[in-house]
Amino acid sequence: MSKIERTIELVKELAENFGAKNKDIPNAYTFRNNTKEDALNQGGAFFGLISPEEETSGPYHDFSLVIFPDRDDNPWLISLVVGSLGFKNDYELAALPGARRLYSSIISQDGFCKTSFLDIESNLPKQLKLKIPSLDKTLQSYSKLISTCEIIWDPESENGKKVIAGFVAAYAQLRSFSGNADQRKAVSKAISEVSKTESVNEKEEILNLVQKRKFVILQGAPGTGKTRLAKIIAKDLRAKIFFTQFHAETSYSDFIYGIKPDLKAGEVSYVEQKGIFYESLNEAKTTPGKNIVLIIDEINRANLSNILGPIFYLFEYQLKEEEEFVYIDIGGGYRINAIPSNYYVICTMNTADRSLAVVDFALRRRFAWYTLKPHVIKATGTNKFFKNDFLAFNGIFNWYASSEELSLQPGQAYFIAENEEEMKVRIRYELLPLIKEYLAEGLLTNAREYLAKYFYDRVGEVLFE
Repeated sequence: MSKIERTIELVKELAENFGAKNKDIPNAYTFRNNTKEDALNQGGAFFGLISPEEETSGPYHDFSLVIFPDRDDNPWLISLVVGSLGFKNDYELAALPGARRLYSSIISQDGFCKTSFLDIESNLPKQLKLKIPSLDKTLQSYSKLISTCEIIWDPESENGKKVIAGFVAAYAQLRSFSGNADQRKAVSKAISEVSKTESVNEKEEILNLVQKRKFVILQGAPGTGKTRLAKIIAKDLRAKIFFTQFHAETSYSDFIYGIKPDLKAGEVSYVEQKGIFYESLNEAKTTPGKNIVLIIDEINRANLSNILGPIFYLFEYQLKEEEEFVYIDIGGGYRINAIPSNYYVICTMNTADRSLAVVDFALRRRFAWYTLKPHVIKATGTNKFFKNDFLAFNGIFNWYASSEELSLQPGQAYFIAENEEEMKVRIRYELLPLIKEYLAEGLLTNAREYLAKYFYDRVGEVLFE
């Protein structure tokens, strides 16, 4: 048996293990094989799985899993390819954000994934082609049709077999081959073994970022733990915490310095009003051995230009007090030329709030940004984390939400409850109204039927009257 023949057997075996021979879909694919000597010599050799509706030869439609082999020890290419006849039944599938996200999660630096799977006009990047020059003739006919691909340096190595298994598993998931729990588990395992998605320690990463950059904004959907993490980081820094929450009416006078009427004076008089920035900054100045953390919750709910005024200049984390000769009067004659080294600012920003003002680019440059994403957690104490409900939402958002809509996914805090009854109450009175609001704004339209099914199956509530 040749290397190509052995790999063909491997692909068929993997497809069967992933559910391609289910009784519900006994013919899940049509297998094509064009690896004769002339194809290998002249270019154009390939084998793979195409739609069962297509013929065994000639032009075909829709997505296929194709491997482009080569002679000797040259690298191969495994790909998700659109047939030369374009889309027939897979246009909606190609338009799903989740289809691209699935393959993007398993592509390494030796691979490529188009930004849109509907794109059948753009060629593979030259950088990739230069890595596989021996397949140049073969790719001349397929370059525009390849949605995503990965170089297989040695198909019979352990890593090569993992790459092949990952691609076949992703194709099986795309085609819904799996008919039972064992097959779905096999698919998930094969994908996870080549997935570049790694678990991260958010707390550690944010702490390191705050220590290095000093001014950090934590952004994310509601329920991702932004404010909680900000407080934890401040405690880890053993800092004195100053906390404020911005809103539409927050002003420079509230935050930094201003004057206010003295209602007890009996006549018209005013007293100075030192804002939380003034107070916390002064604390840092007068106690240089103590860390000070100012937490600003919901920073983008206010007009930042009006609130920050001239202190914008100070938020340069590389400004050094002994080297800076520009002084800013922040009010009441208090002049400062740099933020003290023991002073930190941690802000939170809700990415799901559609009514918020656009954040100034100057602020974006001066702050480091960290995005908190919904993820599985372990609940503490008497609480439970309802993982199945979280995964149901996560799956729907991952497959049907656009890149912008992903920032709307309810965070893990929504799925913490003491018992089943409390969780049902959260679904009915917190998650359901939230999703209804999103849909009313024209968001998540691709996911509406799947969300409706979830709510009806879980709590017997209809999403649409």
